[in-house]
Amino acid sequence: MTHLEPPEATANVPHTDPALPPPDKHRRGIYILPNLFTTAALFAGFYAIVQAMNDRFEYAAVAIFVAMVLDGLDGRIARMTNTQSEFGAEYDSLSDMVSFGAAPALVMYEWALQDLGKLGWVAAFIYCAGAALRLARFNTNIDVVDKRYFQGLPSPAAAALVAGMVWVGIDNGFAGDELRWHAAVLTIFAGVSMVSNVLFWSGKSINLRKSVPFIVLIALVLAFALISSYPPGILFGLFLAYAGSGYVVAVLRWRRRRLHRHEPHAPQAAEHGDNLDAPAEGTPSDSGSKP
Repeated sequence: MTHLEPPEATANVPHTDPALPPPDKHRRGIYILPNLFTTAALFAGFYAIVQAMNDRFEYAAVAIFVAMVLDGLDGRIARMTNTQSEFGAEYDSLSDMVSFGAAPALVMYEWALQDLGKLGWVAAFIYCAGAALRLARFNTNIDVVDKRYFQGLPSPAAAALVAGMVWVGIDNGFAGDELRWHAAVLTIFAGVSMVSNVLFWSGKSINLRKSVPFIVLIALVLAFALISSYPPGILFGLFLAYAGSGYVVAVLRWRRRRLHRHEPHAPQAAEHGDNLDAPAEGTPSDSGSKP
């Protein structure tokens, strides 16, 4: 008689089903290439703080823009080379807090806000706290939000607003104390926008590996030529328009929802002999009207 081993004896035997893929262990590793760009972005943010302490505000503003470019590259490089990791994601968030949270707040405070006394450092703190909350919310909601949009103004774009104003002001011969009220309003606006629920286009729907018409390449060349003609003003204007675009779209959506609520219901329309076979433009049954 064959003795059957009880189930408890095989409970600790590892499950090795050949049909299942091996566990993904490399996600906890540390990869040089993407983290090299993250470190460079962190250095640029730290460099901006040091230059602001030495009253070299133009260098500080440019360093923040450099950090923004490097921050945009590390994630794409990690995805293209399949070197994404939990360490890289956490390291990137900490780097962003320095480069796009602390650095812009300190640069703007040293340049203009310190002349406002308590209001100045409160405005700088609102921005810094907004960046921290924005990054924390992004990390916790990364798997549940629509990838096409950012919830709240991205911290690199907010940093570009602050650094862009400093760069434009210096380039046009303005001292910080001359623009202190404008700087306070812009800093608070950027900080509040980061923690708002306003949606901003993320640009992640763009496929860089997809072929495009030749006219797109011409448009890119013209865009680079336009930016190089006057970098401070063009970059500041672009990010100011981007920050305003989210609110414009939000107002348009609010108006559309308000119009939908005031539209007559189907039974009322039937009494007047309206055609109910095709949905009216802008109704919820129209797939093109969904946000």
